[in-house]
Amino acid sequence: MGACWGPVVRVLVLQAAWAVVGGQVRYSVPEEAKAGTVVGRLAQDLGLEAVDREARRLRLVAQGRRASVEVSGASGALVVSSRLDREELCGKSAPCALRLEVLVERPLRVFHVELEVTDINDNAPLFPMNEEAFTIAELSLPGSRFPLEGASDADIGANAQLSYTLSPSEHFSLDLQKAEEEGESLFLVLAKPLDRETVPVHRLAVTASDGGRPSLTGTMEVVISVLDVNDNAPQFNQSVYKVKVLEGSELGTLIIKLSATDLDEGINSDIIYLFSKRVAARVKEMFSIDENKGEIRLQGKLDYEEMDSYEITIEARDKGSPPLSGHCKVVLEVVDVNDNAPEVWVTSLSVPVPEDAAVGTVVALLSVSDRDSGANGRVRCAVWPSSPFGLVATFAGSYSLVLREALDRERVSEYEVEVRAEDGGAPPLRGSRGVRVPVSDVNDNAPAFAQAVYTVLARENNAAGAELARLWARDPDEAGNGRVSYSVAEGGVGGAASVAGWRPASSYVSVDAESGRLWALQPLDYEELQVLQFEVRAVDAGEPPLCGNATVQVFVVDENDNAPALLPPAGGGPWAGASGEAASGPGSGALWAWAAWGAPAGQVVAKIRAVDADSGYNAWLRYELWEPREKGPFRVGLYSGEVSTARALEEADGPRQRLVIVVRDHGEPARSATATLSVSLVEGAEAALAAAGSSSSSLFLLAVVLYGASRWAPRAAVLSGPGPATLVCASEVGSWSYSQRQSRSLCVAEGAGKSDLMVFSPNFPPPPPGPTAENGSAGKVLWRLFCPIHPSNVLWKIESEIVMLVKVESGRKSG
Repeated sequence: MGACWGPVVRVLVLQAAWAVVGGQVRYSVPEEAKAGTVVGRLAQDLGLEAVDREARRLRLVAQGRRASVEVSGASGALVVSSRLDREELCGKSAPCALRLEVLVERPLRVFHVELEVTDINDNAPLFPMNEEAFTIAELSLPGSRFPLEGASDADIGANAQLSYTLSPSEHFSLDLQKAEEEGESLFLVLAKPLDRETVPVHRLAVTASDGGRPSLTGTMEVVISVLDVNDNAPQFNQSVYKVKVLEGSELGTLIIKLSATDLDEGINSDIIYLFSKRVAARVKEMFSIDENKGEIRLQGKLDYEEMDSYEITIEARDKGSPPLSGHCKVVLEVVDVNDNAPEVWVTSLSVPVPEDAAVGTVVALLSVSDRDSGANGRVRCAVWPSSPFGLVATFAGSYSLVLREALDRERVSEYEVEVRAEDGGAPPLRGSRGVRVPVSDVNDNAPAFAQAVYTVLARENNAAGAELARLWARDPDEAGNGRVSYSVAEGGVGGAASVAGWRPASSYVSVDAESGRLWALQPLDYEELQVLQFEVRAVDAGEPPLCGNATVQVFVVDENDNAPALLPPAGGGPWAGASGEAASGPGSGALWAWAAWGAPAGQVVAKIRAVDADSGYNAWLRYELWEPREKGPFRVGLYSGEVSTARALEEADGPRQRLVIVVRDHGEPARSATATLSVSLVEGAEAALAAAGSSSSSLFLLAVVLYGASRWAPRAAVLSGPGPATLVCASEVGSWSYSQRQSRSLCVAEGAGKSDLMVFSPNFPPPPPGPTAENGSAGKVLWRLFCPIHPSNVLWKIESEIVMLVKVESGRKSG
């Protein structure tokens, strides 16, 4: 064996070659090459640069059997990794080609490599047995032929071409017959008649030599015993019988019935049929023979894929003494039937697939095979469902599963793909392989709120930290791409105008970043803020992050948290105690009014003014006379607050009446304030003067109006008697006063002005009881006139009575 390694090395160097034909690389290497032997520069032949070898993970995938070669990580060369035995890999098949697949990544690509293992003469011819014994009748004629089992050589080609030689003998010679269909047959030929008495036993050596360089040999000893008497052996009418049997045939099926004849008579012509001693044990397990009838029957399962033909040597032996035998060969061909379904294997799988993967992306590499032959082994492949994946044939029996359509993980997050294979048999057989392809997420969906605008009702005086609403934005992405955080948008997006000025929405409310819970940072005051509008932003955690917005409108619902507030007298006069439910009203003293004895029922004496900072029903006021409880001379308007006479006033009613008036709102629970009014009763002359100051004295009122109009243009029009005059609001056209009301400006210098001309009572104290007149002077009419801002739209209204102070001399009241 050592002498043959020199040519082996030379063959290794000379035959290591490659070629790229249609994407396939071919190399050849002799068997028994040493481990580490370089077969070819694979990385270089594939066009890979040195820097790309490790980054692209060049690796080898063998199909079906051990490759005995590997890719060197350092050099990218294809080298021998273990013992290469062509006979073990391919048997008698020629040429011996190994199909390999080489994978590279980034991008994923497959190359097909065919490695041919060439034969060397490393197997000597081998006989099935070391010694073969014959019994030959003494009367056998020269030229008689006796079959010998030839040797076999595991090599192929010239290394398996055998020649035979026989040790020197004058009685025997060898005859090797070659036929195209039957193959080689070796016979021992009797050259000279035998003489048992001279040589009863002949020992010969048969040597088989192969055609290798150098040649290898094998030897078998043949022992021939010479028998006497029975000189005619059974003879078959054919030396070779050919039979075809379908694979998978039922047990007991008759294969063939043999018949041999013997020219002898009597017991010497009785024949039994036997398997030759040279028949392998597995053949005997597969078939049975009836020794009397010569019927060969099937007793095992025929499988074309395991063995497609059998050669059975049959012996026909007579019952003579000694018995003589004749031989024939039965060549049984197994006919293939479509009994093997195609098989699909996944050789490489790249999952998960990003949902933004490009069309044409390779997802998996598949190998499809069918053990049948011919049309039964031709396979067609398809993928189900037909979208979004498809199959691309890359080589015989190799396919790539590629992306045909764009993916959307939010629509389908995982695909169960089935690769179906069908052969060309009749009927066809099918095989399949399921491939699970998960789709990985990319951040391609922005958070979306269920509503573009959220309307929230919040009661005022809510507790700080109270939950106002829960906002939710949906992001169909997964993991961080679908994890949403919430925030109140700043930068002037949301806010509110309050008494203290504009304030950002974040000073009133906050939103929980994870749950979207909207809560109040402070109690809300309806009187300060009625509507708060802002935007809430939802941002996902993807890269880059995507966001969505929603507008939130918080309407503050009014609570009855303000009691009615009594306004001071129009002229800023004395103020009696005014109390509410929560606190006492401002000022101290009493509210005064005058009425004449004999005044008719229904005459307005005074008007109680009050405001409520709340709104709606909570600010709707009603006035009730609380004291005196018994029926008195006065009454109060339920909603106007006007105090009027309930009947004609008489002297019996006394000089003064004290009225306690309760002002209530319509809230739940109702809140209230009280006002104390002292009404002084005067005589008729004083009443006449009072009547002149009432709305019925139109001439007197007209004079007052004309006088005020003549004075209003260049300066503030204020007519006042003794005491300081209060200018509530002034402009170049006049001045005016207006009660503070909800959502109205106190003073407007430009734009629409108030059109009221309001006349208030002066800041004079009421006359004391009894005669306290000074110098006998009569009272003076005191006026405070407030003019409208726009003279083009003058609408005067006298809401206060004209007050006349009267001196009383000598206990006598005069008007």
